[in-house]
Amino acid sequence: MITRLLLLAMLLPLAGLSQARADGRYIEVTGTSEIEIVPDRIHYIIEIREYFEEEFDGKSKPEEYRTKVSLNRIEQGLREVLHDAGISPDAVRTQEIGDYWRKQGQDFLVAKTFDITLLDFKQIDEILKRMDTRGIHTMRIGELENRDMLSYHQKGKIAALKAAQRKAAYLVEALGKKLGPVIRIVEDEAGGSLPFSQSNVLSSNVVSQLPYN
Repeated sequence: MITRLLLLAMLLPLAGLSQARADGRYIEVTGTSEIEIVPDRIHYIIEIREYFEEEFDGKSKPEEYRTKVSLNRIEQGLREVLHDAGISPDAVRTQEIGDYWRKQGQDFLVAKTFDITLLDFKQIDEILKRMDTRGIHTMRIGELENRDMLSYHQKGKIAALKAAQRKAAYLVEALGKKLGPVIRIVEDEAGGSLPFSQSNVLSSNVVSQLPYN
């Protein structure tokens, strides 16, 4: 997922503001910028779930499943894998636990989800090399974080706004006209609040209205 920032910018001349609006002498353009971000905190989500040993014997039917592997046993195996991969216990947080939907005539299968904070993607490789996938229901990358995200957001907004201004300038100049100066920028609140997630590219979009003379 790419984080997107939407800015609504109106650039109008200091003189002749009302006349420019009345005559409709403005151009609306969109500017986009992308900034590559290296995350320094990676949330890796692992969900474990109870299972029956008969599921993996290659011959038993679901109605014949009897030997359930407990959640505690699966969790112990997962924590050993994380320890061997160099992951600190403090980096492992329980996110959710509860009963999993059951098939008719079978016991509930309890599931538990962990949010594991990693420092780089190589740690994921170390986990996967050691992982026994029996009892592992899902594994995925969650939120990506960087301590300098505010700075990245600011740079992305500025770059996108400048891109919109450059685009408007060459389009208007092709008509032999001239742009007016910026007097107001309005940011769309919804566009700037999405998390940096599952991508190390920050994409910023700017929609600008610019008058010309």
